[in-house]
Formats: sequence, structure tokens, C-alpha cells
Amino acid sequence: MIIYIHGFGSSGEASKAKALRYYCHQQQIRFIAPSLPSIPDLAIKTLSELIESYQENEPVYLIGSSLGGYYALYLSDKYNLKAVLINPAVNAPETLQQAIGHGVNYYDNSSYEWNDAHLDMLVNYEIEEAEEENIFLLLQKGDEVLDYEEALDALPNAETILEEGGNHSFEGIERHFEEILTFFTKH
Repeated sequence: MIIYIHGFGSSGEASKAKALRYYCHQQQIRFIAPSLPSIPDLAIKTLSELIESYQENEPVYLIGSSLGGYYALYLSDKYNLKAVLINPAVNAPETLQQAIGHGVNYYDNSSYEWNDAHLDMLVNYEIEEAEEENIFLLLQKGDEVLDYEEALDALPNAETILEEGGNHSFEGIERHFEEILTFFTKH
């Protein structure tokens, strides 16, 4: 089972989620991309419940993008799971300080409030030292939202693909789907 964790203000219907869903369907791999609440504690609780329910019957793997990468890193550590982090917000509490106020969901243009209490929640999911053998970083230097070097500094020994150009969405993610599966299935 692959669980895709979307980024801040996004949803399980984002373009990466749709591309992964289609690919996994073609490969007959179980896949889920839940649309998560904007409140960090509720998002982590939802993801934890999903992991725990699926883990009883099959291996679970995580793919997280941006804030979803931050969540995936925490959950990878908590449950000892392999995770692919796509342009992750490894310093989410600091990074998302600039988002305080009213946010708009990219999927349906609904609005939500992002405040200091949410930042405080994010701090609870920081991990001191990741099991880097469980982490695969996909980074593009052209990310206009996050500094890719923060992820390299935080996870220097993780398997990494670092590409010139690109953007925060990670252009051409489909090129790496087979590598992602290989990472998940190697021991």
C-alpha cells in the first residue's frame, strides 16, 4: 500500500496524486491519497490511523510532497516505514510561519485559517535523527517555495535525486515512478 501525503493547501486530487494513482492502478499496486485537514494534529492522526489499519495486512510505503514530506518523515520514523520525500518542507514550523493568516485550498478554493497554534503543532512532529536508509529524496533546484539545500542538510545520507531546474511541484515526477517502486521493494 502506498499512501500519498499532499502538501500545504493541496488535496488528494492534486496532479502528483492523480499521476501516482494512475500509475499504481496500472501496476496493480494499492494506493490512497487522502485529502487531509489543514490542522496538523488531525492530519497526523488521520495518517496514523490509515497506516495502522493497512499495516496489519500489507507493507505500507509513504510518498510526501512539501508539507506532506515533513509528515512522511515523521511517520516514517514513528512506524519504521520507507518514505519518498518530494521537495519536502523539512523545516515546516519555520517555513510555514510566512503562511499565517487565511489560506486557500488549491483544489476547491475553500479557505481556512493558519495560525500560531498550527505552527506549535508542527513542532511536535520534528524528529532529531531520521533513519536515512528509509528515506529517498527527490529534489529540484528550481523549487521556488523551498530551499532544496535544507533537505540535503537535514538528510545528507538519504538516497537522493537532485535535478537542475524544475519547480516546487517537481516537474516530470512520472520519470521517477519506477525508481520509487524499486526503492520501496529493495531490502
